[in-house]
Amino acid sequence: MNPVFERIYEQYHQDLYQFIMYMVKDRDIAEDLVQETYIKILRSYHTYDNRSSEKTWLFSIARHVTIDYFRKQKRKRARIFDWFDWGEKQETIQDHQPLPEELAIQNDELREVYQTLDQCTVDQKTVIILRYIQGMSIKETASILGFSESKIKTTQHRAIKAIKDKLENKVEGGVQHDS
Repeated sequence: MNPVFERIYEQYHQDLYQFIMYMVKDRDIAEDLVQETYIKILRSYHTYDNRSSEKTWLFSIARHVTIDYFRKQKRKRARIFDWFDWGEKQETIQDHQPLPEELAIQNDELREVYQTLDQCTVDQKTVIILRYIQGMSIKETASILGFSESKIKTTQHRAIKAIKDKLENKVEGGVQHDS
């Protein structure tokens, strides 16, 4: 096996898998996207130029692979919608599957936060996952996303505010969730 791949796999596999898993919330899809990420890493490793940390570079590739997946899904949904004459305004079909067992969250409040995170924009969700779940710095997050540090701070602030507002609205609306 390729020694570069072995080292990257040993050092970063769990973090890359968790990042993609939090984004797609499907074990099979996450495994496929991690495989695709490794393929892209191995094909382009010779272009890695040390301008950012290796970890930052790897997460940037994983992010692009995941966003490409979301774009393909969006195009598929659009083709399906175009196939049918709905006769009214089309709405996006939302996936309400629970998180896989290994990511199931015991605490009801945390589960609400994770569900609310899905209602944020892709950029907000990515920033929150990288910063708070993956524990990356603002600088690392900015480098991965290709954003300025101030944009990371703004996006993070807006995401936290959006999550807080949505959670408060659920409480004020008296919505009860059974576990």
